Amino acid sequence: MVTLRGMDEGSSAGEARAARAVRRFSDGVRGPWLLRAERWGWVVPAVFFVLVGVVGCWLRRSDDVENWLLMVPLLAAALCSPRVTALFGVLALLLNRLFTVVAPGPNLRVEGFLLDVCVVLLAVLVAVLRSRTRDYVVRLQTAVLAAREVVVRPIPRGWGGVESATSYLPADTEARMGGDFYDVLTTPHGARIVLGDVQGKGVASLSTAGAVVGAFREAGYHERDMAVVAARVEDGLRRHNALLTAVDPGHEPRFVTAVVIGFLGDGSHAEVVNFGHEGPLVLGPGGVRHLPEGQNPPLGLAELTGSGPARISRVPLAPGETVLLVTDGVTEARDHQGEFFPLAAWARDLLASDAGRRTTAPDALLDRLVGDLADHTAGHLTDDATLLAVRRTA
Repeated sequence: MVTLRGMDEGSSAGEARAARAVRRFSDGVRGPWLLRAERWGWVVPAVFFVLVGVVGCWLRRSDDVENWLLMVPLLAAALCSPRVTALFGVLALLLNRLFTVVAPGPNLRVEGFLLDVCVVLLAVLVAVLRSRTRDYVVRLQTAVLAAREVVVRPIPRGWGGVESATSYLPADTEARMGGDFYDVLTTPHGARIVLGDVQGKGVASLSTAGAVVGAFREAGYHERDMAVVAARVEDGLRRHNALLTAVDPGHEPRFVTAVVIGFLGDGSHAEVVNFGHEGPLVLGPGGVRHLPEGQNPPLGLAELTGSGPARISRVPLAPGETVLLVTDGVTEARDHQGEFFPLAAWARDLLASDAGRRTTAPDALLDRLVGDLADHTAGHLTDDATLLAVRRTA
């Protein structure tokens, strides 16, 4: 069971805790440490260089010192830029020759010096290759993040006439190409939101998420009837899968679980269309309740299941109530004992606390949820976690 810590903290303390929690998740998605250590990587070979020099002066055995000094440019190749690696290589060669002159021995031979030079050149070559690999990974991540921002765009405060907050916590340590998506629309028919999760990972899932979000943005804005919106989104995914199959006959069509909510103009009700996704939670003065789930099959499976038009539920939703939508990366997040994150119990405990009774604002709600999720998982997710909290403004 997750315990809610710091419920009596102020809003600034809660935001700071949430920021620390996001950093804990982000630490796991910044890529291999060797690709990030170039800024301070010079410290390791520098310390090793000094230690070898001190020990060499103390022992005065040039043959042993020479072997240990060759490790300095090799360490630099793994942690530093090619220029810094070359600098350490030159320093190692100079100190090597100094020890050889001070304590002449078999290492004074020319072939020994040539071997040292070859090791330094090899270290510089390794540093060049590693640096180019690092630059390639950075460019790849930048391109992927730019592509993802097309699918999951930032939502300004008050957009659509509702108060909303979002959080995306990727589990992919390299490409960050998950299939989670969300959006908030301002339309002539009221605010409409969507949150969903595409089957699978990688570029194909990101492309599928883009097709679903694109269909929702167009249909959600122009169509008044939510049944028509649902049909247009289903058709958009069907055509997308057909296109990918035509390009690659081996492509397997993907399905999508999603929830679409339309806030009605009466100020107290909303329409919910659930495509095989977990039911959202509603938190408010009346407690915690689930919105409908399992109404319809996931998007992309309508033809296989033979289902008719999407079923739509009209539910009461007052201005003081906050709707919390998450992907399975939250509900299936495990702790070190393998226990799932108990989202519903977490929400009930939150409302039972003094802080929870005072506010269920979307920003504060997600701050607490991200913080407790980080505590539960120790900052390590096995799947992307996407969170969207929204409530009607007064």
